[in-house]
Amino acid sequence: MSSALERFFSLHERGTTVSREVLAGLTTFLSMAYVLFVVPQVLGEAGMPRESVFVATALAAAVGTLIMGLYANFPVAQAPGMGLLAFFAYTVVGAMHIPWPVALGAVFVSGLLFLLLTLTGLREAIIAAIPEGLKSATTAGIGLFIAFIGLRNGGLVTVASGANIPVLGELHRPEALLTLFGLAATLLLYARGVRGAVFWGMVLTAAAGIFTGVIPAPRGLGDVVGAVPSLAPTFLKLDFSGLWTHTTAFLAVVLTIFFVDFFDATGTLVAVGEEAGLLEEGKLKGGGRALIADASAILAGALLGTSSTTSYIESAAGVAAGGRTGLTAVVVALLFLLSLFFAPLLGVVTPSVTAPALIVVGVLMARGVRKIRWDEWDEAAPAFFTLILMPLTTSIMNGIAAGVILYPVLKLVRGKAREVHALLWVLGAAFLLYFVFLVP
Repeated sequence: MSSALERFFSLHERGTTVSREVLAGLTTFLSMAYVLFVVPQVLGEAGMPRESVFVATALAAAVGTLIMGLYANFPVAQAPGMGLLAFFAYTVVGAMHIPWPVALGAVFVSGLLFLLLTLTGLREAIIAAIPEGLKSATTAGIGLFIAFIGLRNGGLVTVASGANIPVLGELHRPEALLTLFGLAATLLLYARGVRGAVFWGMVLTAAAGIFTGVIPAPRGLGDVVGAVPSLAPTFLKLDFSGLWTHTTAFLAVVLTIFFVDFFDATGTLVAVGEEAGLLEEGKLKGGGRALIADASAILAGALLGTSSTTSYIESAAGVAAGGRTGLTAVVVALLFLLSLFFAPLLGVVTPSVTAPALIVVGVLMARGVRKIRWDEWDEAAPAFFTLILMPLTTSIMNGIAAGVILYPVLKLVRGKAREVHALLWVLGAAFLLYFVFLVP
């Protein structure tokens, strides 16, 4: 068995062992296991059945990660991304009033577009077309948006009656106090360098909630482990009717999902691949296969009934523990399958438990602001509006659109039009039409 794994995953060639890969897989899983509870919680607010979403999330993560491990031989795990999760629930379904089955259809179409551009080799051209500053601002803006959602869900901030300005929440309420405890615990765990700090922070928060009576205590083993819930309420429920009934809005959603997922996946794969020593002359070994795996995971997630799946930067924790091959990813996938039997824990993982996870993930994503060239106005202004509009308008799409429109215009005014890729002008025009015809 060991020799078969050695040959299939090239363990010796990459300087690793079976035991090291298993440990790396466990490390990665614990670092990202929070998605199992955060995703159902957020998509539940969009009207989707939480238990079915839990199953869809675990299966999508398992399928995508297996493809990444067996086909691409990469130590990278997949799961629904936090940024596009928020976009799906709060912008597409919440603000745009698009039914969640139609939103799943948009996710599927974006996955097809991702796969097509990867297979045709056009992904390099698209990557080159988008300025680094806008990519960094997009990631950081999504981080601010996610953190705001966590602060709101945890009761730390609220929107005053009759106003649109967030104010400090009622911090004396038990739910808010539990969120504060969880946030403090998670930040301390991160500060101490604990692997899987977000996951263990949720565990501590849930335990504190049960101990203080804020969260109902499990009455027995059946409230912890149980039969796998039905997937039927979300399986194959995607709806493509929006492509004909609300064509412009549907395509704008598809474009936004594609934009975020494409660069998120590419950036994550390069970062983790560099850490694992899988770069040759600045390029990933088998990077095309890894992106095909990423696109396939998006399609699988939409079919199963969850938001857009992507490569997780938490995979770097497994690489730091020694993971170098797809065997790490296979271990993660098996653990996601095992987690299917823990759906009853959804009753314990309340918004106060998931809120600290969202806030801390937001902090991690916001680090991208350091890559923005703030001393150059034609770089700083588009990045700033991308950043600020996402949390203030609760829309990732609005932020991306503003940045993509403003960037080429300012470059033109400053006599730097040659720095703007032709594709960016096309994207800017498309988003301008979105603002003119769709935004009230």
